Amino acid sequence: MKIMSVNAGSSSLKFSLFNMDQKEVIASGYFERVGLEGSFYTIKYNGDKIKEEVEMPNHTVAVEVMLDRLITLGIIKSLEEIDGIGHRIVHGYTYDHSVIITDKVIEDIKSYADFAPLHNPAHILGIEACKKSLPNVPMVAVFDTAFHQTMPKENYIYPVPYSWYENYGVRKYGAHGTSHKYISKRLSEIMNTKDLKVIVCHLGSGCSLSAIKNGICLDTSMGFTPLAGVMMGTRSGDVDPSIIPYVMEKEGLNAKEVVDMLNKKSGLLGVSEKYSDYRDIRKAMEEGDEQAILANKIFVNTVVKYIANYYVELEGIDALVFTAGLGENSSPARHDIVSKLGILGISIDEEKNNITGEEVELTGKDSKVKVYAIPTNEELMIALETLNLIR
Repeated sequence: MKIMSVNAGSSSLKFSLFNMDQKEVIASGYFERVGLEGSFYTIKYNGDKIKEEVEMPNHTVAVEVMLDRLITLGIIKSLEEIDGIGHRIVHGYTYDHSVIITDKVIEDIKSYADFAPLHNPAHILGIEACKKSLPNVPMVAVFDTAFHQTMPKENYIYPVPYSWYENYGVRKYGAHGTSHKYISKRLSEIMNTKDLKVIVCHLGSGCSLSAIKNGICLDTSMGFTPLAGVMMGTRSGDVDPSIIPYVMEKEGLNAKEVVDMLNKKSGLLGVSEKYSDYRDIRKAMEEGDEQAILANKIFVNTVVKYIANYYVELEGIDALVFTAGLGENSSPARHDIVSKLGILGISIDEEKNNITGEEVELTGKDSKVKVYAIPTNEELMIALETLNLIR
């Protein structure tokens, strides 16, 4: 059975085509600058990488090009081989599971655009484009927020007027849920039990942590939007909200402009004033850049605070997992974070910590907690959710 995972952005379209019998990627692709001049795509399959410039004025054309290339490149013989399509949806409001896409679901996703204005409208474009080209193929919406809907009310209600929650949906929703769910599932396979208390650290350009017990999310660091939580590449994470009106007055900005700066010009970039990529931060640290050193210290501290918080909330943990681009590939970041967790009895094997980009147990000799680096696979998780529903 062949399942396709699709992630549509405002000017992009990513896909992975899986053979679900072996849970292997047959092909993957990235269509960029959709609706803009100079649009092009890259498709990887069979060890080859094909890149071509092609005019794609909208997502419908991008999907048509994608499906055409799957056939002309010999990846599939006909479109009838595609048994289902899973769409990544950033915000699903209170949907707590993936669903078959119907007209009602499409309208719901549209209505949640206020919560994810850069993402949900783009996802709709991807859904409608696939629906036009493959009208008889079942499609599934896989929500990034769904995994976190198991949080108890005391963990998702903010200490603000309760009417804001009742009237406007102001509450914690979280993000990266598909990744956190995949890691939780994979860890239970590795440790051969579902009876686990785990902290997952999804660290990349965007960062989120989650507290998971027996496969159920109890808490997560991102909030009403993905701006909350730990320091990130360009996002501030948690800050005193009084900063917003203060800076508005000082800089002559409106609220939207200040929030935009908190999203796009803060975090590592804001403190270092140069770098949003953690690799650049580390390089600058080696050269003695004091602001890069400061940015790293703040980043590590924010992550450690959440780990400590969730450790107490879970009343101890069985495992700490690092995932996503930074978590999987930055030995120095993992070292800096875990070196502050000795009070919790957590340590890593420094030699094993040098291994990057692959699944590895990092647990130190005297560590009371298992420590792992596990590459996330959101695309496979989307495909698995899709498979389960269409069956």
